[in-house]
Formats: sequence, C-alpha cells, structure tokens
Amino acid sequence: MIERAARRTPKEAAAVAGLAVAVAVFVGFTAVRHGFFDLKVYYGAVNYWIHDGGMLYDYLKPNSKYGFTYPPFAAIVMLPMAVVPWPVAIVISVLLSLGATFALLWWLVLPLARREGWTPWFALAVAFLLMAAFEPYRETISFGQVNMLLLFLVAADLLVAVRGGRRWAGVGIGLATAIKLTPGIFILYLLVTRRWRATVTAAATATAATLLAAAVDPAASREFWISALWDTDRVGSLSFVSNQSLRGLVARLSPEHPSTLLWLALALAVLAVWAVRVRGASVVDGLALTGIVGGLLSPVTWVHHLVWLLPALILLVDAALRAPAGSPRRRGLLIFAGVAYAVLCSRLVWAWEGGFGGIGGFLGSNAYVFVSLALLLFLPTRSAESPGVPDRVQREPVAAAR
Repeated sequence: MIERAARRTPKEAAAVAGLAVAVAVFVGFTAVRHGFFDLKVYYGAVNYWIHDGGMLYDYLKPNSKYGFTYPPFAAIVMLPMAVVPWPVAIVISVLLSLGATFALLWWLVLPLARREGWTPWFALAVAFLLMAAFEPYRETISFGQVNMLLLFLVAADLLVAVRGGRRWAGVGIGLATAIKLTPGIFILYLLVTRRWRATVTAAATATAATLLAAAVDPAASREFWISALWDTDRVGSLSFVSNQSLRGLVARLSPEHPSTLLWLALALAVLAVWAVRVRGASVVDGLALTGIVGGLLSPVTWVHHLVWLLPALILLVDAALRAPAGSPRRRGLLIFAGVAYAVLCSRLVWAWEGGFGGIGGFLGSNAYVFVSLALLLFLPTRSAESPGVPDRVQREPVAAAR
C-alpha cells in the first residue's frame, strides 16, 4: 500500500499543478476584480462609527450609494477593523475565508475521499481549486464578503454540534443570524426537524446578540430595525441580474411593477417543498437544502451569496459516487453536478446585464435561480434519525445518517 501511494503521489502532484494552472488562467480571463469593495464599506462604516462618532447607517462609501446594511451586532463583530490598517484588514478577511473554506472541505470532502480511497491531500487540493473557479466563491473573496464565515458558523453548528447532540447546538446559527438575517432560515430548519433545544438556543443566542448591540448603540439599533432594514435602495435594484433570488426573478419580469403576489406564491411553494424534503433528511442534507432555499427566499441574493450552494454541489457528487459504477444514476448525477457547476462558474447571467427581455433573456438572466431550484428538487438525500433524536456522530460525516 505504501509503495502504491508513493507511485501515485507524483501523478497526483502533477494533476494538481495542471489544474492549478488551468484555474489560474480561467480566473485570470473571466473573474472581475472588485478590489474588496464590500470590505471597504465595512471598514469605512466601523471606523466612521468608532473614530468619528457618526451614525453607523449614515455612512456611505465615497463615490457610491452603498453603506452598512447588516444588523448592528455585525458591526460589533467587525470592531477589530477600527484598530488595524486597511492592508491588514484585507489579509484578515482573506485568511478567515480560507480557514472557513478548509473547515467546510474537511467536513464534506475528506469523508468522501476516504470512502473512495483517494489521497486526502489530493482530494482537498482538487476541491479547493474547483472552488476557486466557482463564481460565487471568487466573488466572495474579491468583494471581501462574510459569506464563507457565516457558512462556517452554520455548518459547524449542524455538522458538529447538532449531529453530535452537543449542549451548545444552535449557538452558531444564532450568531450567524445576528450578524446577517438570512441564516435565520436555519432556525426554521431546526424547528421543522423538531430539534427543540437547538431551536430555542439559536433563537436565544440571536436575541441576546441583538440586545447586546442595542445596549451598545441604541440609536443604531433603532435606525436599523425601523428604517434601514426596510430600505431596499440601500442594497440596489431588485431586478439587477446579480439578484438570483425568486424576488429577483419576479422583478425581472416587470422591473417597474414587480408582482408581490407572484413572489409570495413562488416563495410559499418553495418553502413547502423544502419543508417536506428536510423533515426526513440527514443533517448534512439539511444544511445543503436549507442553504439553497435561503438564497431563493431572500429578497436579495447577489451572486456571491450563492456560496451557500457549495454543500449541495459536493453532496451531489457524493451521491453520484455512491451509485453503482457505470449505472445510469451515477452518470445522470455526475452530468447534473457538472452542468450546475459549469453554469455557476460561467458568469452567464451577466450577458443580460444590459437587458433581459424575451424568452432568452428570461432564461439566461435567471440561470442561477433555475440551478438553485433544480438542486432543491433533485438533490438526493439520505434518511435521518427518528425525529427529535440527534443524529449519531460517525467518523465519516458525509456518510452519517445513511
């Protein structure tokens, strides 16, 4: 076995090097460099708040209309940016996202690699390089966004605490919700799957963090919950092609007068499908399905928010490899995964940035929405433990709850 591994290592190293070059060329020609735009907003807002004594939500990034859009607790979490130089803030942002990436791959890819007999470092390296080409991921890094950190908090909560029956289950989801409201869908997931204690813990954690922020700056909290939260102009046009949510899809049908009724009908239908699917699914599948539905239901889901689709894509490949070799099921799932991944690497929706009329415009400008819907409907799932009973901790997390 050692001799076989020694023979395999040079080939794997060459494959990783070749893939790294291919990804670097692809990203070099296709990726848009955003110069850590969102991180500049966070950095400027926190410094304006702390050093200039300004109202957190009054700050606008110079030469733009964009300001701080997260709850006040997020600003408290970002306070270190008030004491470090801008280049250090960039380094910290990138390192934290890379650390979250490594954790996610460790939990989802490493068990798959061990089951399939792949060399662990090779599987992790290939998975990371494929993520680097994934448009939402590279946009998250380039914008200096917090998406990977929120995904880490939620994944750690579900894959370690909830599945392991830990007393602190729900804390990570609660913190993520207090930083940005979208992860609150995972509190609903805990409720739907009847994990009562974790539900209460998550809700209590989110509430406590929110109250802490209110105690630190009551005026900022009032401004956010009464005004800033409801001002959609702070985040941009709902019909902009980067908004790959159901709300964005409906807005592009009629940008001047988007139908709220149609949006609510679609949202309720998606929510019903999700609730049925997650009730009997394993925790890891619940993470994937809830990440998908969170993006679909949020009024604004920019392309970089779609890093929440990463668990679903990984589990789709896992499901394909668990099918018998050469079977139609394996081929079908691999094709599904390949097409979904390719579309989400392609910047396809941006071809309709200037206009999205006609059938072609409707289909193309909403391509990522359709990928999300397909994953929600057709991602294979494994059965969970009995309702209300924590899933067993197993040595291979992806294979748990089969």
